[in-house]
Amino acid sequence: MVLALATSTALLSGCMSSKDKDIDALALASQTEPADKLYNQGLANLEAGRLGEAAKKFEAIDKQHPYSEFARKALVMRAFASYRKGDYDDAISSARRYLATYPGSSEAAYAQYIIGLSYFRQIPDVTRDQTDTARAAAALQEVVDRYPQSEYVEDAKSKMRIARDQLAGKEMQVGRYYLERREYIAAINRFKNVVDTYPQTRHVEEALARLTEAYYAMGLTQEAQAAASVLGQNFPESQWYKDSYALLQSKGLEPRAGAGASWFGNATRLITGAGRDQVPDAQAAKGEVRPPRA
Repeated sequence: MVLALATSTALLSGCMSSKDKDIDALALASQTEPADKLYNQGLANLEAGRLGEAAKKFEAIDKQHPYSEFARKALVMRAFASYRKGDYDDAISSARRYLATYPGSSEAAYAQYIIGLSYFRQIPDVTRDQTDTARAAAALQEVVDRYPQSEYVEDAKSKMRIARDQLAGKEMQVGRYYLERREYIAAINRFKNVVDTYPQTRHVEEALARLTEAYYAMGLTQEAQAAASVLGQNFPESQWYKDSYALLQSKGLEPRAGAGASWFGNATRLITGAGRDQVPDAQAAKGEVRPPRA
């Protein structure tokens, strides 16, 4: 046995480069810290506001103790630390890894919540591309659908309403652009999409009024009357309805319901069934996010 060990050592020495020979195995081993120590250091850094250092400690656990229980806890904590630091890409990546590796764990809802929050924080001005807004709405909807009993559902719903309202606002902006340029078919498609996809948002009233305006401009009086009728049935006190009514009256017309099987009949059912969600204040919805419970 001694001879065999000596022989293997000699073979290994022969295969190693001069650089490799400089590596001290004991020194390498000393660089590996216990998982619980790294985890507690990460928590301490979080508490002190040293978010970058906290993320590094949690990452070290993932690398040095990849199959431990601390590795599982460290991964979701790294997602939280990265989120707090504003490194949203890393937060999303860490949270997705957590969900892929531990889909049934108690922190899975929190990991999905972090993904939604990370996209939510990147929602741009309504004049810009709304890809992150759509991703935020989808990720937050996942929290509601997959983890309906979690403590994060109510906040997810609140932020999801803001995101969907933003998406509807973008559709309205594009629709108005087309309407101003008398590209009526393109405008109508945008306004219809607001009613079909975002019937619970505050933009529905204007969308129906703009539909009335666009159809009227095209000479499609029955459609204009039907759009105004849907608006009047759901928002009889709205200034948008009063303006649409006045527009029709200028040509001796008045709102008239469309056929029940038509798009207008379906729109009435959509809006009535959706109700009106109160869109929370955007700043209030960006409240402080807590780390998951230990």
